[in-house]
Amino acid sequence: MKAKVILAILVLSLASMACGFSVDLPSRPTPGPEIKETITVADPKSEGTRLSISFGAGKLTLSPGAKRNLVEGTVVYNVEDLKPEVIENGSNIEIKQSNLKILPPFKGMKNEWDLELGDASMDLVISAGAYDGKLELGGLSLRSLEVKDGAADVDLSFSKPNPIEMSLLSYSTGASDVRLTGLANANFSTLTFSGGAGNYTLDFNGDFQQDAFVTIDAGLWNVSLVIPKNVNAQVTVESAAVNISHGSSWSQTGQNYIQKGNGPTLTVTVKMAAGNLMISD
Repeated sequence: MKAKVILAILVLSLASMACGFSVDLPSRPTPGPEIKETITVADPKSEGTRLSISFGAGKLTLSPGAKRNLVEGTVVYNVEDLKPEVIENGSNIEIKQSNLKILPPFKGMKNEWDLELGDASMDLVISAGAYDGKLELGGLSLRSLEVKDGAADVDLSFSKPNPIEMSLLSYSTGASDVRLTGLANANFSTLTFSGGAGNYTLDFNGDFQQDAFVTIDAGLWNVSLVIPKNVNAQVTVESAAVNISHGSSWSQTGQNYIQKGNGPTLTVTVKMAAGNLMISD
């Protein structure tokens, strides 16, 4: 009986304490008139150039085409806190969203970056949140590429070969729809891809210039690997709970799927908790 009384008192005490708590959520500002700005970043003329692009929510478009500079382009936004900032520290350059103390995206918000990149040799880092991305990087001289984003819808392509060797291409995402195309043109030696639940396409069309190693690691998702018939390739699937389909040019030995072709070899390891994997040409 005493235990029940003590329990009742404890419950009432916790309830009264809870009434004293309040949570201050970040405010969502009212969008104002659209502001359009030009962004120009000079080429630091350095062999160690590192360009970081930090983007919040909205639409991000990247493409080659800057004629005399490292970066040329425009941004359009309608909330003052979305104003971009350029930080230059020698060969390290960052274009970033200002400190945004709200919960983006919100109704009526506009935030669009359309940037062209120059042909200088660089390491490129892209960090983004919930956004739509159109990233054409074909023909750029990229020593490395790192992409990290949240819930995103992204098309990243290499329509032309990278003229220099890329040591690492790293892509990490959340619950997203991501399409990577022309990956052979990226001229990478190692590619790592990780994600949550989503739909992902890795298209290896283009011209391989060296052997390439790929690791794909994630949970429940749908993955499509597009590998042309003329490519020497092996795909190893490290999961027993994945539905796998493949084209007629592939043979299977245990967990290994092999295609005979010409030139450099593409080696892919897929680690999935569950989902669907399609290997096609």
